Amino acid sequence: MAKIPSPCIDVCKFKRDGHCIGCSMTKAQKSTFKALEKNAHREAFVELVVAQQAVMGRYAHWEPAYEKKCRKKNVSLRMLNKDAAA
Repeated sequence: MAKIPSPCIDVCKFKRDGHCIGCSMTKAQKSTFKALEKNAHREAFVELVVAQQAVMGRYAHWEPAYEKKCRKKNVSLRMLNKDAAA
């Protein structure tokens, strides 16, 4: 299976109290993601980022951009599959 890509969507502007306006991650979170090797850990981290975005708001642009990035890398995530049971 291909490696799950970073939640970063290449906007990288840290204007929301240290959070990126593109993906909501902080610089420390970006470094942490890079250190994760197992796909299960990477997927859990992406779920954490999605929850963080829901709390912070104004991240509706992220999911379509991340889905495109995942498709390019041939990766399918359950949390992005709207037809999957929760």
